[in-house]
Amino acid sequence: MCMYCKSYNLTESITIHVVDCNGCLIIIKNVPCEECEQCGAKYYSDETACQLEKIVNTAKSLMQEISVINYTKVA
Repeated sequence: MCMYCKSYNLTESITIHVVDCNGCLIIIKNVPCEECEQCGAKYYSDETACQLEKIVNTAKSLMQEISVINYTKVA
């Protein structure tokens, strides 16, 4: 169920996850998610959220101004 609009219509999808970290952008493409068909809210599974956290922490250690990462190649 969508936490925003209370719709039960969630479908598997792929999204882009963007993190702003001290003025540096981390962009992660092709992230699996569930998307609400009514309002477009996106939700990550626990496994995907853990993977995103690892990817973001690795990207932070590189300290580039912009990092674009393909989730399917690093997860």
